Amino acid sequence: MPKISRKAVQMPASPIRKLVPYAEAAKAKGVTIYHLNIGQPDIETPEVMLEAVRNFNSKVVEYSHSAGIESYRKKLAKYYHTHGIEVNHEQILITCGGSEAIEIAMMTCLNNGDEILIPEPFYANYNGFSCQADVLVKPIKSVIENGFALPPIAEFEKYITPKTKAIMICNPGNPTGYLYSREELESLKTLALKYDLYIFADEVYREFCYDGAKYTSVMHLEGADNNIILLDSISKRYSACGARIGALITKNKEVMQAALKFAQARLSPPTFGQVGAEAAIDTPQSYFDKVKEEYTARRNFVIEALNRMPGVFCPMPKGAFYCIARLPIDDADKFCQWLLESFNYQNQTVMLAPASGFYSSPDSGKNEVRIAYVLNLESLKNAMICLEKALLEYNKQK
Repeated sequence: MPKISRKAVQMPASPIRKLVPYAEAAKAKGVTIYHLNIGQPDIETPEVMLEAVRNFNSKVVEYSHSAGIESYRKKLAKYYHTHGIEVNHEQILITCGGSEAIEIAMMTCLNNGDEILIPEPFYANYNGFSCQADVLVKPIKSVIENGFALPPIAEFEKYITPKTKAIMICNPGNPTGYLYSREELESLKTLALKYDLYIFADEVYREFCYDGAKYTSVMHLEGADNNIILLDSISKRYSACGARIGALITKNKEVMQAALKFAQARLSPPTFGQVGAEAAIDTPQSYFDKVKEEYTARRNFVIEALNRMPGVFCPMPKGAFYCIARLPIDDADKFCQWLLESFNYQNQTVMLAPASGFYSSPDSGKNEVRIAYVLNLESLKNAMICLEKALLEYNKQK
């Protein structure tokens, strides 16, 4: 039988989805599962977006321009202006979700074997994207004790080699919820300029910053236009994960021209997604105010509930809708599987994401889990009760 490729063997499975078979088996037994393992919000998608798709009246669903529908890109540029990001439509490439934006950025800017520095824990699929692009991730460890703040720049410099070509961050962060300060971003800019590195910035959660904390974009930094690649998506902003519309934004003309060639190779981004995304820019501010209020309440409840549990520690996230909690367990992968296979409380259990999948360093995050507080408060209350009961039962068995 023919063998599959080395890349196919090396491609990591999603740590967020690898427990799905166990969840499906539990559901088949009639167990209710609270899904805190994946960033799929239960927030309703804006009606203006859904209406635009419903009212699509073209007689042919055509290819769009490979860079994306021009009217959408022009309108999107105006959206960025409201966040102090001064770009024009020619500096925006529409992609099939934020995932493709990251893939194209890596393939455009990095050669096979080049290295990219990423503070860890980081969004698990960065490992997959780097594998596809034949790029080596060099993790720079952040720690739960200070809420996963940016590691000292001296730590980054320890890992820089002639093959280091980029730094990647997520701000606000998935999986930690950490929000980088302007000072931290300025220090990364200085480092990038010193070593002639790209900065890839995944900023898909900019709408979700809490406690009056201010979001700073890498595009706000001065003097580094040719080093900066902004990566974005509508998935979380409008709770429209299935629309699969993202964007790569840069003022570096050479990067944009090269990225377009990759975009041409996949022809065009989804038409219906772009139609909906263009309309979604008209979503009223009241929608975001209500959503932020809801996420703030969910965050406050979950973090307080976690830190009341014996042996649990969870820092307060300032953005996105995730947190990483340290649990009094020996192995989060085993514990998360046990929650689905062997535990239920009043016929309910909770599905979490083992944090080990968000680290690149071996044996890191073994007693940590990522929790996405994307469910309504009633469901979160039940989920936290399940988790507290589960920790007591699990540790009795040891």
